[in-house]
Amino acid sequence: MAKQIQAIRGMNDILPSQSPLWQKVEAVIRASVSAFGYSEIRTPLVESTDLFKRSIGDVTDIVEKEMYTFPDRNGDSLSLRPEGTASTVRAGNEHGLLYNQEQRLWYIGPMFRHERPQKGRYRQFHQFGVEVYGIGTPDIDLEVLMLSARLWEKLGLTEHVSLELNTLGDLAERSVYRDALIAFLEQHKDVLDEESQRRMYTNPLRVLDTKNPDIQAILGDAPQLMDYLGEESKQHFEQLCELLDAVGIQYTINPRLVRGLDYYNRTVFEWVTSSLGSQGTVLAGGRYDSLVGQLGGKDTPAVGFAMGLERIVLLLDTLGLVDDIAPEVDVYVTAMGDSCRIEAIKVAQELRKAMPDLKVMSHCGGGNFKKQMKRADKSGAAIALIIGESELENNQVAVKHLRNNNEQIMVARMDLVTVIAELI
Repeated sequence: MAKQIQAIRGMNDILPSQSPLWQKVEAVIRASVSAFGYSEIRTPLVESTDLFKRSIGDVTDIVEKEMYTFPDRNGDSLSLRPEGTASTVRAGNEHGLLYNQEQRLWYIGPMFRHERPQKGRYRQFHQFGVEVYGIGTPDIDLEVLMLSARLWEKLGLTEHVSLELNTLGDLAERSVYRDALIAFLEQHKDVLDEESQRRMYTNPLRVLDTKNPDIQAILGDAPQLMDYLGEESKQHFEQLCELLDAVGIQYTINPRLVRGLDYYNRTVFEWVTSSLGSQGTVLAGGRYDSLVGQLGGKDTPAVGFAMGLERIVLLLDTLGLVDDIAPEVDVYVTAMGDSCRIEAIKVAQELRKAMPDLKVMSHCGGGNFKKQMKRADKSGAAIALIIGESELENNQVAVKHLRNNNEQIMVARMDLVTVIAELI
């Protein structure tokens, strides 16, 4: 017997029993972005490696360690996309969507990072994100936060997540702060672990995000980025906070909050939960006003966020918030005997045409009454329709309730659609 082939490590199957929960999350996403007037964009899975080096940064963990990069037959370096923003900006620049325009976009699809697989985190993962271009005022920062808050409301997660907020200022302000932070870290070099010592000169703000308790202890005395901000950056952040207060979205200002990607400026935020252990961030984003220009376009203000679907599915499952998922099948149609099979097929098709949203499954493969009823029950259907010799002769259909104790009834064939519409 041939050796069985296994899935690649970190590439996770989503099985039929799990798909309904994914579909529920995706339906909430689509309804939410539609409510805010956002348009979908779909970009390729494979991009030029240089796109991510220029956007994410050469010295980030993603580019240094995690990207799936390979040469194509022409010798060009290609990469599987590790995130969605760079691809969206590339597409916007390429197709003339961004300069001197406003765009509210969203995307959903698989991303790839070669990192250590763990619960809720895979090497192929699915990400949903929104991107807004052409608006530089804090009211659009508020809007994307309101959109994310709507997701939690619709998914029943509002009480299980909290918003953390910070500002990184503009690039010039952050450059001055960067020098001050490096000078501080150099004074405590003996406390820094190997990773923080490496980051100290390449991406020192990432040291602020360390999970090492010894380093966290000294960071209380580190210079604060807020002290290095100019008046315009401070006003942007203060206005955003005022707007959040006005619409009743609660938040905590976290001065150590930085994002792992180089392109962020001004507003950064994370929605976090305490229900998934150390993997607490479930949605994150911020403003990236220089990225469009960095990737060859005209300078364009931009803001957005990304959310990993695996993490949301895991959170819903962990909290037991998956009971209200609609079954895959509403009605299961059975045929008791070969002579009834054609009529059963006709009944199923008639129901599908009359009620397009009704989920109807026809039994296939034959079998006795017990076998067919077992299949009907396993399908999750609320009702089984039974067509046997007697029903065929009398032009009737037996309607059997599978999820309650209501009595089985006989329905005239001509009345079946009306009766099913009343019962489902």
